[in-house]
Amino acid sequence: MTWMAEKAQWRGDPRALWPDARSVIMLGCNYGPDDDPLAILNEPTRAGISVYARGDDYHEVIKPRLKAIARWLVEQAGGEVKVFVDTAPVMEKPLAQAAGIGWQGKHTNLVSRQLGSWLFLGAIFTTLDLPPDEAEGDHCGTCRACLDVCPTAAFPAPYRLDARRCISYLTIEHKGPIAPELRPLIGNRIYGCDDCLAVCPWNKFAQAGREMKFHVREALRAPKLAALARLDDAAFRALFARSPVKRIGRARFLRNVLIAIGNSGDSALAGEAERLLADVSPLVRGAAVWALGRLDRARLVDSAKERRTMESDAGVIAEWTAALFD
Repeated sequence: MTWMAEKAQWRGDPRALWPDARSVIMLGCNYGPDDDPLAILNEPTRAGISVYARGDDYHEVIKPRLKAIARWLVEQAGGEVKVFVDTAPVMEKPLAQAAGIGWQGKHTNLVSRQLGSWLFLGAIFTTLDLPPDEAEGDHCGTCRACLDVCPTAAFPAPYRLDARRCISYLTIEHKGPIAPELRPLIGNRIYGCDDCLAVCPWNKFAQAGREMKFHVREALRAPKLAALARLDDAAFRALFARSPVKRIGRARFLRNVLIAIGNSGDSALAGEAERLLADVSPLVRGAAVWALGRLDRARLVDSAKERRTMESDAGVIAEWTAALFD
């Protein structure tokens, strides 16, 4: 996440990104789920995937629509435009609050009084000087639901997020092994985390999203960990075609799946972890060591004796298993 520090001066003022900009038009698109996104946490042998990633990639869906609106604006009023959907150092959430769409809650995400927590944001920068809308105020009050539900205590204070402890960051952006003390807290969340969004009381006004491309694919609603653990690279790419999940690649994905397998408590999944001890990726092999050690330590020791290839990954394996064998 070094890009955040490197681009800090751009994020502070839209004109630093485009000096000719005079106005920013913010738009929100509802992707509210049609089910309880936390129900999957009660099924430890199945995988939890963040609501936003269970359908098509929102970047590919929203950007063409922003461009269409931007073209209409130019046709009607002239000027120049640029569109952004999480593709540049734009502070979407503060801008959306200034535009009256919602406010940044204590979990640092945008909350709408009409649609709750489930909003994708897009921005149209324009050289037109447009009258501003009224900003939305903060309506969190004394509520701490989003802070208290976080499995990894990633909020050191209201409105502050420590990304190093955030499950969304760890399962999506983090490229290496996940810290031993955090792995058990991840549960069966293999891509992102919706806990802080889902418990927000303002979701009583939330509505299921109407955009079909954001609707959950049935194959991703509650997939079995055993099936996901067997994906080779081609099968991984096929299953997650047009999905944001594909961006992290098979190795990181299987790292996450193996953490969930290790947390499942189901010894029937030990065979999946054991098979992946011989995977081509050191990251996957290290995760498999940890998962198998959690489910069947004796089986791990026996497998280690048989698989001399593991010796070449001693550093990775030591990092993953330090807490397990202390």
